Amino acid sequence: MKDYKGKIRLVVKQTPYKYRDYAYISSLAVLAAHEQGKFAEMHELLLKKSPKLDKDSLISYAKELDLDVAKFKDSLETKKFSSQIEKDLQLAKELDLYNTPTIFINGIKVIGNRDYMYYKKIIDKELRHEK
Repeated sequence: MKDYKGKIRLVVKQTPYKYRDYAYISSLAVLAAHEQGKFAEMHELLLKKSPKLDKDSLISYAKELDLDVAKFKDSLETKKFSSQIEKDLQLAKELDLYNTPTIFINGIKVIGNRDYMYYKKIIDKELRHEK
């Protein structure tokens, strides 16, 4: 994102795996943090702290990130972002997505972790075509 500032955008969809104990509540937590401007920070923290992703742990992470904890807790308890997650899951189903990560770059589907140069090559090619 730093190398292409202003030229590309990142859109993240929530597709919690139904067979993982804390996947859904973790998606709710990330979106609750996003509402307070800390999506990336919460996302990174959850990756670092996994598998400790129970509700009490998520609340402690919200404190660690200096979020409004009452607002965060309310968001989790009311499942405030469940409709957004359901829309994302429906989109994943329509696109036949079952692997994470799956990344689309101008419609080019990239499955699995790839190194920086792999993405750079695709992005550079796509940016050349858009001129």
